[in-house]
Amino acid sequence: MPHSTALDPLFTAVNTAAFTDRHLANLAAGTLAAVRVPDFLDKPTCRAAMEALHRLPTAEYDLARVPTPIVRFGPALNDYRGQRGQLDAARYWRDAETARAAWHRAGMRPDPIAVSLARLGGAWGAAVTPATIGGRAVFGGTLREINAGALIHYDDINREVPGLFDQEIVAQLAFNVWISVPAEGGATAIWRHRWEPTDERYRHAYGYRPETVADHQQVNLTPELGDALLFNPANFHAVEPCPHGRRIAFAFFLGLTTTGQLITWS
Repeated sequence: MPHSTALDPLFTAVNTAAFTDRHLANLAAGTLAAVRVPDFLDKPTCRAAMEALHRLPTAEYDLARVPTPIVRFGPALNDYRGQRGQLDAARYWRDAETARAAWHRAGMRPDPIAVSLARLGGAWGAAVTPATIGGRAVFGGTLREINAGALIHYDDINREVPGLFDQEIVAQLAFNVWISVPAEGGATAIWRHRWEPTDERYRHAYGYRPETVADHQQVNLTPELGDALLFNPANFHAVEPCPHGRRIAFAFFLGLTTTGQLITWS
């Protein structure tokens, strides 16, 4: 059955000078597509981060599992799921501690992750704290260089690893801030469509084929240097390739808990 082509007037991307609690609440409620803050990081901070990148141990994903080359630093919980959705805890905690030590050794100043979390906490009215597993704080704040694009996919920790955190999460948001952008390409596409069981017929590698989002409302956002972006990753999303240049962002997830707290993880 074809999907409706009627547009949701609320599913839009907002440009704003600063994030607010209303922005976060609307994203959590699903009544907004995305919020972008231009110049969230100034150019000197972006340059300092780029100059420090060589001090971070980056690596590419296994191309057999992730067919589009993506360079990364920092463990993401999704990468440590077993076949039944359980966390490979021993491997995750080992890599999380290694990444924390490497981050401290890199001495990135200003710290883009700390700056971002502080501003988001200020917008919400309470500090953002790490998600915990058995009382132990998870790693937060990865780096991703995505030049060849990323497949259509969604992120939902409640579905991917149910009951993982000590905290109960009612909504998940994704945060990105770019320290390098290409001259063209590299847009983030977000669709007004969340996973349904019938979408599994379109499964492809870690993501889904374009038929999954055919005829669904779409918002495209091309990053500029220093931009910060918040969106709800339960909506299918993707990254278009960029033919030239480097598309590099720091990223983490935010979770709104049943007690009204914001927690973070990668």
